[in-house]
Amino acid sequence: MPETDQREAGRGLWYGVAAYGMWGLFPLFWPLLEPGAADDILANRMVWSLVAVLLLLIAQRHWGWIRPLLRQPRRLAMLGAAAAVISVNWGVYIWAVNAGHVVETSLGYFINPLVTIAFGVLVLKERLRVAQWTAVGVGALAVAVLTVGYGRLPWIALTLALSFATYGLLKKKVGLSGLESLAAESAFMFPFAVGYLVYLEISGRGTFGHTVAGSFGWGHSGLLMLSGVITAIPLLCFGAAAVRVPLTVLGLLQYLAPVFQFLIGIAVFHESMPPARWAGFALVWAALALLTWDALRRVRADRAERAALAAGLAAGAGTEAATAPAATR
Repeated sequence: MPETDQREAGRGLWYGVAAYGMWGLFPLFWPLLEPGAADDILANRMVWSLVAVLLLLIAQRHWGWIRPLLRQPRRLAMLGAAAAVISVNWGVYIWAVNAGHVVETSLGYFINPLVTIAFGVLVLKERLRVAQWTAVGVGALAVAVLTVGYGRLPWIALTLALSFATYGLLKKKVGLSGLESLAAESAFMFPFAVGYLVYLEISGRGTFGHTVAGSFGWGHSGLLMLSGVITAIPLLCFGAAAVRVPLTVLGLLQYLAPVFQFLIGIAVFHESMPPARWAGFALVWAALALLTWDALRRVRADRAERAALAAGLAAGAGTEAATAPAATR
């Protein structure tokens, strides 16, 4: 690999670590916004995300994608659906973190790759390899064990995994970059978010722009505004990583976020982990290890096939060149 490409790949790796690292540290941020309720925080995040992404688009002078998009109603409808789904994801995540369910949120993102694979079969009619079927089966067993461990269906984890997998499927069909997609989705969410903030203000439940002695001050409003920035920056880092490193590397880096979330839930918020929950998480990790091994094995096999094909083509070209003079005599 040329030195320049190696340097770019190294930068891409660090961009990926930064993106997934920031997503993994989100559970430390949302409690700072209390005593704002989850719906108040969510509405503010929607509003300030659009502000942040518009500033980034202005800085980059990146507007050419908007006009063609407005002429495609089907893509706009899918973006509207993606905005609705990610709103559910954000809302459940913020509520769960501030309600003391950080470990279960990490579970949602651990099982998300398994749900994505299941969507590939059910929606895209993809065919799975044996290892992938086994991983999905182990994941389903893990959910059953965790249901026993929690004494209920782990609905927070399942909601996060299902909503994010649906969001990923819609984004795949729309085909916009992360920044463009966030801009369009934020634009869809903006009027509803502003309307809801007005409702909260009228009902006396809004916290933006208010100070309560002994509870929160103007710094609280600043943190609400910052929620838009911390939504946009990891996406920029992810976009920079995606064009510099292979998808297999990104696939491995994605586990950083739930690992950080899990460790924060255990070490910072001291959430309980009875033996049944450890058993369920162990099954999930086993399924992910199997999935990762299968993906890496497939990548190596594909590289070997490409190398063999290239060698065969080169040998064929050499033979043809060697026989050409004899054929012309």
